[in-house]
Amino acid sequence: MANVALRSAMLNAKVTNQSLADRCGVDVKTVERWLQDEARVPHLRHQWAAAEALGVETGVLWPDAIRNTVKTGPDKEVLTVYPYRSACPKSIWRNLINAARNEIVFAGYTNYFLWLEHPNLAKVLKRKAQQGCKIRFLVGDPDSEVTRRREEVENVPLTVSTRIRITLAEIEQLRDVPGIEARYGDEHIAMSVFRFDSEMLVTPHLANLVGHDSPMLHLRRYQDDGLFDRFAYHASELWSNGRDVWQQPQPTGQMLGD
Repeated sequence: MANVALRSAMLNAKVTNQSLADRCGVDVKTVERWLQDEARVPHLRHQWAAAEALGVETGVLWPDAIRNTVKTGPDKEVLTVYPYRSACPKSIWRNLINAARNEIVFAGYTNYFLWLEHPNLAKVLKRKAQQGCKIRFLVGDPDSEVTRRREEVENVPLTVSTRIRITLAEIEQLRDVPGIEARYGDEHIAMSVFRFDSEMLVTPHLANLVGHDSPMLHLRRYQDDGLFDRFAYHASELWSNGRDVWQQPQPTGQMLGD
């Protein structure tokens, strides 16, 4: 049976057989066999590459790969694992943001990449807040000792404090929107948690690597006190100990372009 899902995704993304083969590092005849036989499941690395190229989850393209590895233990809440955060298609983030109705939490230390990869994010979040979705940003304090030490570890031109200040400038335009809050907190320096109702993206930061080079888990809540609830508790505790960004003077320092 032909793989209708794969063919449909390729048409939507305007990706040809040859271009998909190039992105996956396989021969074009291999892609043709994927299209001809729904039961033919590529190697995992090729599934990831194809999903990234087409902007969908691997389970959409090859549902049999999930059905053949049905999870019954605590890891059943793990939908997808990415060896690098940057390997997750931007469409996944976009779909999660658009689908959330009740709660969105951005608990990344800088959250800088969000504005880089989603230029209209502020407008989208404002509209969602007006529709009743509660939105929270938890960011690091750009002037804290934790931030300073992290800058020494990363040793990159675009410093941690600069990336945080870019986020602060972006969310400033959302300051007076009911339902949108922002707090400082330094304790999430080693782990980012992004929640969208009952789904979540979690990035544990490795050693001296920046966020996009660290692995990421895509979780969906299926049970009480499972992985999702544990990480949700983590983010909630950090939030409760955070300091309101908008009830204290803005940190000093120049922005890019000043």
